[in-house]
Amino acid sequence: MAIRKAKSKRDVEKDYPAKQFTAKLRRLADCIEQGKRFRIQVAGERVSIPPTATINIEHERSSSEEEVEFQVKWPLSE
Repeated sequence: MAIRKAKSKRDVEKDYPAKQFTAKLRRLADCIEQGKRFRIQVAGERVSIPPTATINIEHERSSSEEEVEFQVKWPLSE
């Protein structure tokens, strides 16, 4: 059995032009529909999202801005 290297904590936000963002969303949607793993590189790190990941949408509002986040979460054991 292969030994997994511990991953360091990370909190990165990466801005994309609308065309690149929509292409990534389309690829994600296709993988979700097909029950396939989604692979993406964010700020230089490759991320592999299992088809069993939980998907939710979060909305936040403050006095100065609003935010909608499309979140995909999964346990590290997958």
